[in-house]
Amino acid sequence: MSLVNFTNFDFDQLFAMSDDTNPIMMLIWILPIFFFVFYGQRIQLYVTSGEIKKGIAKLDSFRNESRDELINYVKKNLKPSDDPVHKIDRFIDYFTIMPVDMDPNGIVDKVRHIVRSREDYTREHVRTLSPQMSDLELTKIQTLLEIASSLQMIYKIINHMFLTAKKQNNYPLILPLQMILPFIMEQSEAMKEAIPVFKKGQPVGDGIGPMIVGKMMLKHQKETVAFQTVLAKSEFEGRELFLLKAEGPGSTVGRPADGLEKIVSENKIDAIIMIDAALKMEGEDSATVTRGFGAAIGGIGTEKFEIEAIATSKNIPIFSIVIKQSVKEAITLMTKEIADKADDVRTQVYEMIQENTTHGQSIVIIGVGNSAGVPQ
Repeated sequence: MSLVNFTNFDFDQLFAMSDDTNPIMMLIWILPIFFFVFYGQRIQLYVTSGEIKKGIAKLDSFRNESRDELINYVKKNLKPSDDPVHKIDRFIDYFTIMPVDMDPNGIVDKVRHIVRSREDYTREHVRTLSPQMSDLELTKIQTLLEIASSLQMIYKIINHMFLTAKKQNNYPLILPLQMILPFIMEQSEAMKEAIPVFKKGQPVGDGIGPMIVGKMMLKHQKETVAFQTVLAKSEFEGRELFLLKAEGPGSTVGRPADGLEKIVSENKIDAIIMIDAALKMEGEDSATVTRGFGAAIGGIGTEKFEIEAIATSKNIPIFSIVIKQSVKEAITLMTKEIADKADDVRTQVYEMIQENTTHGQSIVIIGVGNSAGVPQ
């Protein structure tokens, strides 16, 4: 092998070649840079818009399917004397205006009043579709109506955000929409898939809490203690148990706070144990059972506030057991994996009672969640 003789290398020729090609190379590199500086956001807007349009088209189909499913269910099962389409469309477009929260004092009472007034109004007007309908059918239609109304609102909001960004050719405005759209689609698809389940009155993943407490109620006398909420009493190793859940098999979450308030007003309670479903984090296994401390209950927060206020005023500790699951699992047909945890959770409830209470004390056990398809 021989070494390169740098002393004989013609550097002038090299630089001459570089000078000859330099203007063309400069244009090749600089023109795209200028192009993307002035038109880059618009190109990104077009690319992103295509993806978002597909999502919005799906949302549009979801809301239309949910509306059609509700109308067909009412016509087929209730056989109303008048065409229900106009009434159902009016219900779907109903909105709720939350009270002013500039002064937070008393805001929970205001929110509870607004929400319950809406529920009462919807219930009475849904009954006008067919005055002969049973309470079970009424709860089914209310749930289907909530799903259709939610999908309608989601579609309107997402479509509004997209059209606003597109109208202004504003790429930064469309970025938040691009980021949240996968989560919106996941929840919307779950709601769409939940429709057949609620139509058939089958249990959903969120009903695992009422299912567990419902099994504990077997062979015990039940009584209605609050609106769509039932109570049963039992004993365990010298301790009195107050078992509370939404009234099944209707699709309702009941009013556990009202039920707890009545129990506490008539009895000395030493502990509260709440059983509920909880959203799992990515990477966690479904049907994982976890213990905790505090009121395990979702919703808009009024029920949780009331339960916490009752427990605080009486100095009652609140223990919780949650069963982890995804958004889809929570509102669609309960999986065997989740249902099989019922006996294990019940065993853990008894363990918590043994660990945190003594002989002669009283414990309230609340099964939180939708009791669709879950009797007692």
